[in-house]
Amino acid sequence: MKYRILGKDLKVSAVGLGCMGMSHAYGAPADKKEMRELIAQAVDMGYTFFDTAEVYGTPENPYDNEELVGEALKDYRDKVVIATKFVIHFDMTNESVNKPLVPDSRPAVIRASVESSLKRLRCDHIDLYYQHRMDPAVPVEEVAGLMGELIKEGKITHWGLSEADEETIRRAHAVCPVTAIQNRYSMMARWHASLFPVLEELGIGFVAFSPLANGFLSAKYGKDATFEAGTDYRSVMPQFTPEAIDKNEKLLELLQTVAHGKNATPGQISLAWMLCKKPYLVPIPGTRKPERLKENAGAADIVLSEPDISVLDKQLETMEMSAVFGGSAVKS
Repeated sequence: MKYRILGKDLKVSAVGLGCMGMSHAYGAPADKKEMRELIAQAVDMGYTFFDTAEVYGTPENPYDNEELVGEALKDYRDKVVIATKFVIHFDMTNESVNKPLVPDSRPAVIRASVESSLKRLRCDHIDLYYQHRMDPAVPVEEVAGLMGELIKEGKITHWGLSEADEETIRRAHAVCPVTAIQNRYSMMARWHASLFPVLEELGIGFVAFSPLANGFLSAKYGKDATFEAGTDYRSVMPQFTPEAIDKNEKLLELLQTVAHGKNATPGQISLAWMLCKKPYLVPIPGTRKPERLKENAGAADIVLSEPDISVLDKQLETMEMSAVFGGSAVKS
């Protein structure tokens, strides 16, 4: 595994492990023992960057994923970087599969959240603590000031913003330096590439979630794919409809062609495309399968040249694609 630096000094594996899908959004939670073993395998492969959040769980146990990650990594704490997020909750009155998010970044709520996350993660500090979504009721400067306090108190060592725009990043960074943003980014969701110049200016890392467009870019899903209704977000994602499979045929053919030339898989090319694009960009694909864990790690060894990237970018800009899931709605 290769390694990268986020922000000023946070060293992480070039490919991280997004742990959300083990407990949330991809069907019923996976077997806990199997997932603990999978996370241990990830450490053995060289993964050092593990991502979770206090809301990645089920209605019965909203904190399922933090508890899982804390248990799985308790014996490896000095070898890994743990990232978690504050403070949103789901609007459980809504009948949508992917329920709207309700942010609450009041200082007292954040302080209660960090203490609870520390207990669930079984550690004395959080390596990277993200504001999960912006809260229009609380100025980001106030949140950034509190992050500075938490850093001084030793409860966190770095902080970041998830799904943030340029103005928010600049305002937050001016109060307390931001180590990383975590935004959606993939070959099908390229709108946050506009942030690259400001991140380079300020020395902030980019952590890409859903780097495989929720698995679609692995090229493993056809029209016969089925997803658990009610608990698997993919059951309502536009890129997985039969019509979208047809519309994205050229995209999948492109991935297959490049993958064949590099002795790789389409998923690896999707990850290598972003890894070779920017040195401060770290994807965090999720999985429940050991073979996919190994495949994703292998993407860090695939070299795409600048001309390779340029050709791919030009084709992505002109190619017909379906709509892609852009995230759950955020309520005030």
